[in-house]
Amino acid sequence: MPKIYELTPSYRIGRRYVNPTFRSFYSKFIVLDRENIPSRGPVIFAPNHQNALMDALVVLASTPYRLSNTFIARSDIFKKGFFAKALRFLKILPAFRIRDGYENLGKNDATFEAAREVLEQHNALCVMPEGNQGDQRKLRPFAKGIFRIAFTAQEQMAAGDDIRLIPVGIDYSNRERFGEEVIVDYGKPLRVSDYMPLYRENPAVAINRLRADLKAALHRQVVDLATERHYEAFETALYASDRRLARVQYGHDDPASRFRVRREVAGRLVAMEADAPERAELLAGQCAEYKRLREGHKLMESTLERPGNAFTLLLQGLGLAVLSPVFACGFVLNLFPFFLPGFIRKKMGVQYNGFFSSFDYVLGAVFLFPFFYLLQTILYAVFTPLPWWTLFIFAPAQYLLGKWAFRWYKAAGRWGNRLRYAWLRMTRREEMARLTKLRRDIQAAAE
Repeated sequence: MPKIYELTPSYRIGRRYVNPTFRSFYSKFIVLDRENIPSRGPVIFAPNHQNALMDALVVLASTPYRLSNTFIARSDIFKKGFFAKALRFLKILPAFRIRDGYENLGKNDATFEAAREVLEQHNALCVMPEGNQGDQRKLRPFAKGIFRIAFTAQEQMAAGDDIRLIPVGIDYSNRERFGEEVIVDYGKPLRVSDYMPLYRENPAVAINRLRADLKAALHRQVVDLATERHYEAFETALYASDRRLARVQYGHDDPASRFRVRREVAGRLVAMEADAPERAELLAGQCAEYKRLREGHKLMESTLERPGNAFTLLLQGLGLAVLSPVFACGFVLNLFPFFLPGFIRKKMGVQYNGFFSSFDYVLGAVFLFPFFYLLQTILYAVFTPLPWWTLFIFAPAQYLLGKWAFRWYKAAGRWGNRLRYAWLRMTRREEMARLTKLRRDIQAAAE
């Protein structure tokens, strides 16, 4: 059996297939601070954890192909023999927790030894330091496993081999759905060797020091709304202000600029809660009312930021009408693989939304889309009266038309939402005036 870190031919082929399908699952896959991504190990990637399998795939899809990545995941997914073999092929090691049974904790020694060997051979390890998955955009307490691995591996490294611990911030515009945006931001590495003198003197103190430093570093890479009392209000404030503040600070409101703004605003709001609780309470009330009005009228933030005028709405409507046949073709050719994963997920009773996109990606993007594209290509070849060479146009057109159809669908949704806002401004003037004022007040508080 090959070592878990070895890049076997079958794994290389699989990764060459998975990476592009994973990237295509999102409308935008943005990697920031690429200069902090090493081309070789020993390195431990430490990302925040919000989205099950997708978090690991973000790291896999944004690091070099020649860098072998081994992951550590909770042990309960290894219970069945077939899955255990499949997970090992995917370079995933099990981590046992107290909830898995105290008698199983000793099995972590084998995992830690395998992880040490991964690093010793100048490869990469990916460990989510939070240890579990969370719903909210904030860091949770860090488990000790990642630090135990880092120190024990560094102890056995050859002279000059420094393990780098790299904080990785991952942010999803919507973690549940296909076609959203994902941003991954790689921070500057922490060198474990810098902590070794303290570790030799007092391991517990060294672990706590490295844990605090990693948490501070990861805090700078993510949107960390470290509040218990005003989380929903502060999250509302982030998305009500990020577009305008991004244009003010960066000159444009692209996804990366909005992400950076949300990161900065989150820090200011958490500080406000501690230093000016009265202002935080006032803002929380404004955000609650604003959210109630906006969601009650089903208005998008992008609509409120750029509602458009009658002329632009007319042009957009005409453009959508002209391109509607493209949408129809793409919709028909992608109907079954697009909707089947959600249908099967519901039938299987998958209820936790943190697993939705992982389920939909694996079943849909990895299996169903290629299967239906192949099936439809065969049916086209058998039944179409067109020349044989049109097969080479039809085969890739299925995917391309599907991408265009989805873009048309999203554009139509934005256009319809702007029409809705224009109608509300005429029929619900007082409510829309109140909504606009609340938004301005929230933006002012977020600056």
